[in-house]
Amino acid sequence: MARPPNSPGPSSKRRDLTTGPIAPALLAFALPTLGSNVLQSLNGSINAIWVGRFLGEDAIAATSNANIIMFLMFGAVFGFGMAATILVGQSWGRRDVDAARRAVGSAIGLVLAASIVVGTLGWIFAPEILGLLQTPGRAMPLALTYLRVIFLGLPASMLLVLMSMALRGTGDSLTPLWFTGLSVLLDSGLNPVFILGLGPAPRLGIAGSATATLVANGVALAAMVAWIAWRDLPIRLTGRELRYILPQPALVRAIVSKGLPIGAQMLIISTAALTMVGLVNREGLATSAAYGITQQIWAYVQMPALAIGAAVSGMAAQNIGAGKWDRVGLITRAGLIYNVVLTGVLVVTVVWFDRTLLGLFHLGPASLPIASRIGLIVTWSFVLFGATMVLFGVVRANGAVLGPLLILFVSMFPVRIGVAVALKPWLDADALWWSFPAGSAANLAMAILFYRYGSWRKGRLFVPESPAAEEQAQATVEPAGGLRPAH
Repeated sequence: MARPPNSPGPSSKRRDLTTGPIAPALLAFALPTLGSNVLQSLNGSINAIWVGRFLGEDAIAATSNANIIMFLMFGAVFGFGMAATILVGQSWGRRDVDAARRAVGSAIGLVLAASIVVGTLGWIFAPEILGLLQTPGRAMPLALTYLRVIFLGLPASMLLVLMSMALRGTGDSLTPLWFTGLSVLLDSGLNPVFILGLGPAPRLGIAGSATATLVANGVALAAMVAWIAWRDLPIRLTGRELRYILPQPALVRAIVSKGLPIGAQMLIISTAALTMVGLVNREGLATSAAYGITQQIWAYVQMPALAIGAAVSGMAAQNIGAGKWDRVGLITRAGLIYNVVLTGVLVVTVVWFDRTLLGLFHLGPASLPIASRIGLIVTWSFVLFGATMVLFGVVRANGAVLGPLLILFVSMFPVRIGVAVALKPWLDADALWWSFPAGSAANLAMAILFYRYGSWRKGRLFVPESPAAEEQAQATVEPAGGLRPAH
């Protein structure tokens, strides 16, 4: 007997995060996401090692400056994907598959258009952006070459991230892990090939590292789309469903109204990071290179926090969609505990073995002690960062985005940048590093207040009904699959 078009498929039970024990389910959901984060960070570190070994410290400084700019560009379109993920999670929690697919289709159309526009503008204004960062003169031409090639691959990289986020919204964190692995394998393997011109490949220097990323993301995206269609996963779009890529106005408003504030949060983080890079670059090339490498290590330290935050958000969204508010608080508590344990272990490991880890990046004798000092002052604060990510993940799961936006702005600019500038005359370069714990502590304190006393529980975020979906719901869908909230 054929199942109704708007009901979950046979694999839905495996992805159901609204029943059963919370802590084991959260960990099982978070671990593949953590694996994806590990692979992505490992990819960045391997690429940095290739660049440092073959092209030197100037190239390391160039890529660190360019990568922060890419994070800024990423933030400009990331919010749409996050908003769609919330919609997918809540729709899947209600078992409304058509709503989930319409949300994914709309996000694809919006992110593709936005990434093309951002990539084009980034290519054109790359010299001006690098100039605003006060990129060291020796690193400027390398950074420009690298950055412009990366901009070419922005649409593929953004869509790959979007599809991974959407799959996690349905409770599937394993599929994104496999295709992240494919992308990392290709990227890290092709880096020396294109940098050095091995075999038939041209010798591209620093542009070769960016070219490897472009090729890897393009191949991984194509493979993921094919896999989703072949396995008939919940977010697949085939046949008439392909029209969802041209979204309905009501759905565009739903995604944009939440996506813009989320994107603005990314932009605030990116702008603060760019401001910090400008301050760091004034300290000279050795400090700039040291800071760039510590960022590579921090990428690993923050991985558990990001994975747990994403898992908490996806799990909370499904339970909110299913009307199971009693589970949301338990999800938050489990996420906070996991963050302290997992992030704490990494912090201790990184601080204890800092010289060994830093030695992998071939830093010069002037940069190595600076990088060690930065890590000692800053790394522990990622435990605070992780707790904030858990709280933000829960409130965003119900569409609350303005509160976290304001909190981030205050913690990044009046606090972090303010501390860096105000204490500079007394602490010299250490003022830059102490500003990180200060900002993280302020961020967490405000996040706790918002979670405890904010109005985020009152809002509900739903995919607007299309006429076709409404007719189908009346004809075939059980009450639990409808678009109205359960009371």
